[in-house]
This record gives sequence, C-alpha cells and structure tokens, in this order.
Amino acid sequence: MKRMVRYFFLMILFNFPLISPLMPNTQVRVLSCTCLLLFYLWYHFVPVKSICKGRRLKILQGGCELMNAAIVCFFLELAVYAYLLAFYKSEPPLLLAINGIVCAILLYLILINGIIRIFTCSGQLGLFNRIALLFLWWVPGVNLILLHRFIDVSHKEYSFTLEKQQYYEKRKEEELCRTKYPILMVHGIFFRDWKNFNYWGRIPDELIRHGASVYYSNHQSSASVEQCGEEIKACILDIVKKTGCGKVNIIAHSKGGLDSRYAISCLGMDQYVASITTINTPHAGCHYVCRILDHISPGIARFIGKKYESLFTLLGDDNPDFLSGLRDLTDRECVRLGKLMKDAPGVLCQSAGSQMKSPKSAMFPLNPGYIIIRLLGEGSNDGLVSTDSMVWGNNLGILKPKGKQGISHGDVIDLTRKNIEGFDVMGFYTDLVHKLREQGY
Repeated sequence: MKRMVRYFFLMILFNFPLISPLMPNTQVRVLSCTCLLLFYLWYHFVPVKSICKGRRLKILQGGCELMNAAIVCFFLELAVYAYLLAFYKSEPPLLLAINGIVCAILLYLILINGIIRIFTCSGQLGLFNRIALLFLWWVPGVNLILLHRFIDVSHKEYSFTLEKQQYYEKRKEEELCRTKYPILMVHGIFFRDWKNFNYWGRIPDELIRHGASVYYSNHQSSASVEQCGEEIKACILDIVKKTGCGKVNIIAHSKGGLDSRYAISCLGMDQYVASITTINTPHAGCHYVCRILDHISPGIARFIGKKYESLFTLLGDDNPDFLSGLRDLTDRECVRLGKLMKDAPGVLCQSAGSQMKSPKSAMFPLNPGYIIIRLLGEGSNDGLVSTDSMVWGNNLGILKPKGKQGISHGDVIDLTRKNIEGFDVMGFYTDLVHKLREQGY
C-alpha cells in the first residue's frame, strides 16, 4: 500500500504541467510543486524503509525499489499518453510535449539512481551483467532484459541476506558453532590464505558470528603432501600452544584434506586433532592429472612450474613446489599415500563432496575439467575431483541441490561468493560445525 502511495505522488509530479492548470491559483501551484519536488528528492535518498542491517544492503534494496518504480511509472505513463493522444483528435498541444519531456527526465534520473546503486553494491550481479549493460544499454529489448536481470538479482540477493540476518538474530544466543575445540580451515592447492581475499569466502565470518573460533593453516599454495603436512603440523602446535585448547577440529578442502591426513597419521598430530572433515578431497586421486603429467613434456612442465613458483613467491609462499603438489594428486600417488595415512583412533574422520550437473555449472577451468573427467570414465565430478574419489571415513554424502547448476569445486567453499539456487553454502558449514559441537568436539 505504501508503495502505491509513493507511485501515486510520483505520477502527479511527472504530469504536473498537465495538472497545474486545473489548480485554483498560483500559490497552490507553487506549494504543490515544491512539496512534490521535495518528496521526489527524498525518494531518491530513501526509496524504501529498510529493516536490514548494513549500509551496502540498504543501498542495494533502494536500487531495486527505484528501478521498479521507474519501470512501473513508465508503463503507467504510456497508458496516460495513449489515452490523451486518443482524446486529442487534432494536433497535441505544446503542453503535452512539455509534460512528456519533464516526465522523461524525472523517470530517467530515478532509473539511473537505481542502476548505479545495484551496479556498485550487488555482490551477486557478476562482471558479465555489468559489462553487458555498459555496452548494450542502447539496444531496444536487450536493455529491458538486462534491467529485469538487475532487479531480479538484487531482489534475490537482498532476500537471501535478510533471511540470513533474521536467522542469526533469532539464534545468536545459542552460539550454534561454539565448539569445544577451535576450527582450523585448511585450503587446497593453488591458493593461499590471503587476508584481503578469503579462500573460504563468506563462510568463516558466518561461523564466527555463530560463536566459532577460526584459524587458517597458511601452508604453501602448492607443495608435496609431506611438506604441506609438516607446515600444518607446525600450525596446529602453534594454535594449541597459544590458546591452550588442547586440540583442533580440521575442515580441509581439496588437497588440503590429504595434507591434513598426513599430519594426523604420519606426523603424530592425532593427539592434537579432535576431528577432520574433508571437503571434495581426492582421496583416491585424480586420474586425469596422471594422464596430463604422463603426456606433457618434462621441459614444459618444469617451465610452467618455475613460472608458478616465481609468481606465488611474490604472493606469499616461501617454498612452493608446483610439480610435487600436482603429482600428489594423481591416483598413483594417492594409492601410495593411502597406505601410509591410516585412520587414527580417537579422531573423528568424515568427508563430504559435491558435484556439477553440466559444463555450464561453472567457469573455466572447471567446465573443461568436468568434461575431461566424464570422458575418462570417472563419472560425476565437481570439475576437478570425481565424486567417488571424495569418499573417505564417515561419508556425509554428496551435495546435490535441486537447481540446474550443481555445486562445483569452487562453489563448495564459496570461492566466488555466489548464491546458488537450492544450496546455502554458509548454512552447510554452520550445520557441519554445529553437529561437531553436539558431538562434543
């Protein structure tokens, strides 16, 4: 109802040149015009009363409201002008043209305000939609599709975030993720734990909001399982020493699961680890990696490795080893490592995984990876790891959302910060850690 009232006043302002002659005197016209212009200015800054928290989200919601208002009022104006032009059998008066110009300018300003708000504040809009609007805003039909996309994405983003906020407010006193032991998050290969770009996306903040203590492994982006295992060992001992927590709960993604298993089983860390949960870890290895290394020239492999190591040394690694990290992902090496890394008694060992539903489920390099793994007969996969290879210990299952996208190797750790239909990635980890708490870990 409030929205309809706002639209009503906007329509009066847009058609004020036509309406003003019907007013009794100049004072009424000036007062009415002044009030409408003040309302119009206020509407630009406060298009809707928001119940959400956070400036970015409020600006985003306002952008969605402004774009909706511009589109609704545009079609209402079309109806008004269709009626008026039908009414004037002769040539339309000059006042009608002036009214149209005023209306177009005011509508355009509202639309631009809404676009700028969404363009700058949306975390889900993506680069493609932004570039498309910049270059195709002038194409009739296409621009309408893009505008609808802007509104749809921003509305879904706002609704999702608001739901998360309300859920947290409702249950914040419960501290769902305050486990007995802190959480150690272990990254996979070819990434690091950067302060300004979290490998785990929005997940750590969500866990912390619910009471968790979160630490990061900070090991090499690529190195052998043995080397990474040693670094994780040092990290665990440092956490235990500084906090006096006694043990940690490990959540490890991709190769990080193998590195963590090695630290637990082969380096004596079983006495300092309460639980380990691996996410999309290739416990049985990746056959396609083996095929690539078998067919690529050793010289080319070394060249790529040197370039990688030079880059990641600048990005924070102190002793990266590209080829050793890659070799330990092959099925041959994982068989060897599996014989060494026996499950430690007293440590809860569990695994979870996800799968893509088609090559369209993710971007490069996961989409060709999905196809290659399927062609090699390894079946369903997440773009890098087959689902069969992900199973280890207590199997928590393979995530299969109802939507068309599926969950890729990057989506399962919120790497792209994208909301996926049918899958709440932050909720998944909150539930995972909450269950650890209920089990006494």
